[in-house]
Amino acid sequence: MTDYRIGIDVGGTNTDAVVMDGDDNLLAKTKTPTTEDITSGILSALDVVLDDSGVSEDELDYVMLGTTHATNAITERRGLNEVGVIRIGAPATQSIRPLLEWPDDLAAAIGNNVAILDGGHEFDGRLLNDLDEEQVRAQIREFADVDAFAVTSVFSPVRDDHETRVAELIREEVGDDVPISVSNEIGSVGLLERENATALNAALTSVASEAANAFVEAMDERGIDANLYFGQNDGTLMSVDYAIRYPIFTVASGPSNSVRGAAYLSAVENGIIVDVGGTTTDVGAVTEGFPRESSVAVEIGEVKTNFRMPDIIAIGIGGGSIVSTDDGVTVGPQSVGYKLTEEAKCFGGETLTATDLEVAAGTIDIGSETPDVDAEIVEAAREYVRERVEREVDRMKTSAEPVPVVIVGGGSILVPDDIAGASEVHKPDHYEVANAVGVAIAQVSGEVDRIYSLDEMDREEAIQHAKDEATDNALAAGADADSVDIVDVEEVPLSYLPGNAVRIKVKAAGALDH
Repeated sequence: MTDYRIGIDVGGTNTDAVVMDGDDNLLAKTKTPTTEDITSGILSALDVVLDDSGVSEDELDYVMLGTTHATNAITERRGLNEVGVIRIGAPATQSIRPLLEWPDDLAAAIGNNVAILDGGHEFDGRLLNDLDEEQVRAQIREFADVDAFAVTSVFSPVRDDHETRVAELIREEVGDDVPISVSNEIGSVGLLERENATALNAALTSVASEAANAFVEAMDERGIDANLYFGQNDGTLMSVDYAIRYPIFTVASGPSNSVRGAAYLSAVENGIIVDVGGTTTDVGAVTEGFPRESSVAVEIGEVKTNFRMPDIIAIGIGGGSIVSTDDGVTVGPQSVGYKLTEEAKCFGGETLTATDLEVAAGTIDIGSETPDVDAEIVEAAREYVRERVEREVDRMKTSAEPVPVVIVGGGSILVPDDIAGASEVHKPDHYEVANAVGVAIAQVSGEVDRIYSLDEMDREEAIQHAKDEATDNALAAGADADSVDIVDVEEVPLSYLPGNAVRIKVKAAGALDH
């Protein structure tokens, strides 16, 4: 088996693609403008790398896609399902209704259908209130016209009986065609953030299904009969079916792909990654080769969620950033984005961009013209970029000690090689397509995040239970059973809860099953 594979990452400005062989050698790469319908941009990138690599369609074993479909749908409030949001937790959780803190337009886009019903459990699994099945059935009938259901029960990451039963009742009432998202499979302990993530996931299932179908049809159109995977936001892969069921995990997969790709290309397993794109620069941390996960609630579409997300800081500086001299020299956050080749001065346009400065300084040679820019403006803009990047690198560090910094992305030329706080700065080969490399080399993972009462089992039993469940989740996502390893274990005592409670998070990852 050749194990040829293609990694494709769809960004806001460019769609990047690479072809790699079974030994992880990069055979071809390209950056093409992202298109409005996304799919045609994917096909264009696919055609270029296949032609350049000499690899034929029937030699491909895998195609991996990092996509922005879900992120765009939330941002634009477009294509979202109407969702029936059912919370099991009355009367204890009635003081704050579901979707209360959502922006009005986003809540309206998913129908604003919410209900709080009897049931739920305590943190240690004790029954909080009985589930009233007749009450649940009546509510399901009231939500009969929704496109999807989101079910959340208080402390369901500890005990999911009520969520599971409500999902069964929904199946009995409306059949198998309506997607159901249950919160214990998506978020961690906090009720409101977990509920938000679950409702967003339910809202995105049609978007994910359309994206997956377009992906499959695009491969069919090119005669490619390969295993297809989506990148997810922990830097690993999931099958197409898994992506349709859990589309929320594709949000922020692009920055995660960059972190994984940068770590692979530079051989830096622990450090800071700076990914300079066309519009923004993402600064993240890599820990043992994987993106560091955010430890606080992350907002998606102005909604707080608590499912796993990479710890990323985005700043409005990229190759297409507009340079202003109105009040001192500043770079961004306004950008010409994907219109760089139309509007930037080096391409004959009228707008002075960050890319124009480097062309004027002679550090890169692109475009049809060399802009006439005062050297003092170039230097001032470079210092502006340096200060912004150094500030965010410092924020991402966990100690004052210098750490390795890896700079990737098409706009890497904007960042200097000497950064304060860096022990060493890497700009590895193929830096401009690190995101596509990241999704091409990715593994398959599974996670678990649960509270255990050590009054009911000892610590070793609790950790082993979490490891077993994380491994099962990795296998369900498409990992090869013989290759799955536990790559991360976190244990946090919860002294504010009775019962000697401890929160255990475990991540397992393995190679693709083929």
